[in-house]
Amino acid sequence: MPAENTENAAATPPAPQARTTPLYDVHRELGANLVDFAGYLMPLRYASETAEHRAVRTGAGLFDLSHMGEIFLDGPGAGAALDYALVGNLSPMAVGKARYTMICAPDGGVLDDLIVYRLADETFMVVANAANAAVVLEALAERAAGFDARVTDRSADYALIALQGPEAQGILARFTAAPLPDLKYYAITADEVGGVDALIARTGYTGEDGFELFVDAADAVRLWRELAAVEGVVPAGLSARDTLRLEAGMPLYGNELTAETTPYEAGLGRVVKLDKPGDFVGKATLAAQAQTPPGRRLVGLVARGRRAPRKGYEVVTSDGTPCGVVTSGAPSPTLGKPIAMAYVDCTVSGELAVDVRGRQEPVDVVDLPFYKRS
Repeated sequence: MPAENTENAAATPPAPQARTTPLYDVHRELGANLVDFAGYLMPLRYASETAEHRAVRTGAGLFDLSHMGEIFLDGPGAGAALDYALVGNLSPMAVGKARYTMICAPDGGVLDDLIVYRLADETFMVVANAANAAVVLEALAERAAGFDARVTDRSADYALIALQGPEAQGILARFTAAPLPDLKYYAITADEVGGVDALIARTGYTGEDGFELFVDAADAVRLWRELAAVEGVVPAGLSARDTLRLEAGMPLYGNELTAETTPYEAGLGRVVKLDKPGDFVGKATLAAQAQTPPGRRLVGLVARGRRAPRKGYEVVTSDGTPCGVVTSGAPSPTLGKPIAMAYVDCTVSGELAVDVRGRQEPVDVVDLPFYKRS
């Protein structure tokens, strides 16, 4: 699932007006380092972010994602409205399926990346990043105005708990009769989990198998405690979620994706469905870009040394000429090396380095993702 920038979250003190999720008291009990993130007090880490990261890679991690936005489109024209509002082709999607897509401005810039779930013939749920939820809600309401569809913000109704890792299915099976082996990746079903009603989605933002559980906000604490009581389940914060998605090569809004970046520049032109019937916002610009190679490309970088490239650091050629910028970077617990994603000029070849505080650190350019589960 999409998520916002966490690289600088540790430096952001809680604001007096920051909102809390239904699991706020649980996080405090667990001694979480809480930070102001997208207007919410969220757990950055509970103890060791490296241990939390490794738990997801080897067992199961439990995340609070209740800050995300849930926006519903209902009505006979809901599918057509989404086809016009987003770059994807959503109306043919079967009930119980999900799709990764984007909402773009008329100039093709990405306003947010989204997951859309079809819950019924005339009901879709759009999950937006917390920092962009208000922008997405406003844009959807405006773009759906000419269709027989109702747009409703139901973010406050839901808590979102993610159970991620290779042991996630076996653990979740203890709490639900839902046929989890039959629930394919990017699919969703409704059933009870731990005695509470839930939407069970096989989606995630870690590069591992896992599930995202949409439940009534009033049921969040009960469900969290039941899942967390299972031996081997480790609560995980935003820092671990960020390094997990970075290893998996997943873009982050505010880093790899921005209003100044188009899907084609981000290497995600596949989500733009130019051949779908009718018009959609940004189609003319994106159609033109599809015919013109972008001037920059998103690449993976692996540092040869121990100093991690960070967001905003300059990428340079062997002679020191600037040729790009790092969008995300961190030490990789799985690879044991610093890794990064960066935009670099398409014309660049040869040895590259990253300017880390005035020192050029050599890097190797690699294909994304850095990590892919077996």
